[in-house]
Amino acid sequence: MKLVLATSNKGKVREIKALCEKFEVIPYSELIEEFEIVEDGDTFKENALIKARAVFKALDNKELIVMADDSGISVDVLEGAPGIFSARYAGENATDKDNLYKLVEDIKAKGVQSSPAHYTAAIAIVTKDAEYSVHGWMYGTALAQTKGKGGFGYDPMFIPDGYEDTLGELEESVKRKLSHRAKALALAGLVLETL
Repeated sequence: MKLVLATSNKGKVREIKALCEKFEVIPYSELIEEFEIVEDGDTFKENALIKARAVFKALDNKELIVMADDSGISVDVLEGAPGIFSARYAGENATDKDNLYKLVEDIKAKGVQSSPAHYTAAIAIVTKDAEYSVHGWMYGTALAQTKGKGGFGYDPMFIPDGYEDTLGELEESVKRKLSHRAKALALAGLVLETL
């Protein structure tokens, strides 16, 4: 089954491909030219659905299944920020590193070295017949420093509950079991099997 991802984020594509081995996973940019999708929802779920619907409509092929994910980190000491703004926390054209260092600095500015935090992943699936959405979460601690070079995004500053290393230090195989996206994808897999 062909599963088209409504993302061109290489890190996400790699992670989703590894977790959805039963499907032929392709980023939509391999089928049509990339275009801007305005994510103006108030929740991860709304933004995931906005992306999946936009790509499904643009592909104009009723036989394809489109999957989109919207995810981010919410830090307690920052009252849940960056949340749905995780991908553009340091500004519109910010890189992963810009976002990471802004979050580290914002936690430091609160006068603490760490804070409880959690990741959320919402996955939307759009087909010609229906729309579905599922969620996954990963809880832990956000640090006011970075450790490790692995992963992407905010991985080097996040320690999952029950571990002492950041996602930037943990083995990819360990991270795959814990990740908010892995949990959401497991549920999405159940939806996909019914299609």
